[in-house]
Amino acid sequence: MLDGAGGERMPDGEPNGEPNGEPLVLLGVRGGKREKLMQAARQALGLPAAVVVDWAEWLDQPALLTASLAQRPCIFKIDSPGDDCRLHGMLIRQGCKALGFGMSRLPDIGEISVSGEWFAGFTLALQRVAAELSALPHVKVMNAPHELLLMIDKLACQQHFAARGIPIPRLLGPIEGYAHLRAVLDEHSLNQVFLKTRYGSSASGVVAYRRNSRGAEQATSSADLVQGEGGPRLYNVKRLRSYNAQPDIVHLVDLLAGQETYAEAWIPKPRHGDGHYDVRVVTLGGQPAHRVARVGTRMMTNLHLDNQRADVASLLDEKDHAALEQTARAAAATFPQSHVIGLDIVVRKGHAHVLEANAFGDLLPKLLWQGHDTYAAQLQTFSSHEA
Repeated sequence: MLDGAGGERMPDGEPNGEPNGEPLVLLGVRGGKREKLMQAARQALGLPAAVVVDWAEWLDQPALLTASLAQRPCIFKIDSPGDDCRLHGMLIRQGCKALGFGMSRLPDIGEISVSGEWFAGFTLALQRVAAELSALPHVKVMNAPHELLLMIDKLACQQHFAARGIPIPRLLGPIEGYAHLRAVLDEHSLNQVFLKTRYGSSASGVVAYRRNSRGAEQATSSADLVQGEGGPRLYNVKRLRSYNAQPDIVHLVDLLAGQETYAEAWIPKPRHGDGHYDVRVVTLGGQPAHRVARVGTRMMTNLHLDNQRADVASLLDEKDHAALEQTARAAAATFPQSHVIGLDIVVRKGHAHVLEANAFGDLLPKLLWQGHDTYAAQLQTFSSHEA
C-alpha cells in the first residue's frame, strides 16, 4: 500500500477529526466498487453503514431520495453513476428528451457517442437533487451538485480555472473537425496538441496529436476506430492505439468533433525511468491529501490504461513539492462547496499546471494518507470541517 503522506501530518487548518456518527446517504450504484469501498471505510471507523440510494432506482422512483434524506441531521454524498449500462441509457434518454432530439439507438458498451445527450440528462438529474436539497437545511452536502457539473464539463472547468488565475495548459478552443484542427495548429504555430472530449472521463476520447514539417502525422488515443455498417464508430479500449494514416486520423478527429472536442497545448511531463508522469492529488476540505504519481511510457498516464503508480515524495524536489501543494490548494479553493476533488497536475521545474479536475476522483484503492484510504479520510475530514 502507498502512503502518500510520507509520514507527514495533515496540513494546517485541517486536523485529523473523529467522525461524529451522523448517517451518510449515498446516491450511487448499489453493489459498485465505490459503494463497497465507502461501506468498508465506515465499518473500519466504527460507523453505521451508509444508506444507499441507487441511481437507476431513484430515476424511476424520485421519492426514494426524499425519504432517505429525511433523517436529521445527515451527510449526503453524490457518487459517480459509473458504467452501469441501464443507468447510462436512462440518462441519455432524458437528455435527448430535454434537448428535443430523437434517439435512433443507444450506444454500444464502450462506444464513444452521444456524450452531450448524456450530460444533458445528468444535468437534469443533478438539478433535481439541488432543488430537493434547497428545502433540506439539515443535510450536510459533501459536494454541491452545481460544482460537480462544472467539473464534469471539462472545457468549462478549464475556463473556470483560467479566469481565476489557476495555471492550466493553453486552451485552443473547440475543434469542429480535422480540417479545423489543422487550421488551429497553423494559427498558433503548433505541431502537437491534446484533444479532449468535453464530457469524457478516464481518458475517453482523448487524442495526442502531432505532426512534423515533412507532413507526417500521428494520433495516439484510447479510442479504437472500428468500421461497421453505417460508417466508422469509436470504442474505448485499454491499450492505446496509434494512427498514422491520414484517412484514419480524419475519421478519428471528425467523429470526436461530434462529441464537442476541444484542443489544448501539449505540456511536457517530467521523466521517470523509461516513462513520464503526472500527479493525481485528492484534496479534502481544500487541502491536498492523497497523491500518487501516474507513470506511463505513452501519452496518457491514467492508471486504468495499465500505467504504474509511483510515490510522489520520491520524485519531487522541495520546489516542485511546494508548487504542487500551492496549486492544488488554489484550484480546490475555486470549488468551495466540494469537499472531495481529484486534481491531475503536471509539475515540472518548479511550476505546476492543472490538467483537469475530477468530480469523482477519489477511486484510488489502497492509496493511503495518514494511514487512511480516500474514503475513510474524507469521512474524517468532512466531520472536522463541518464542526
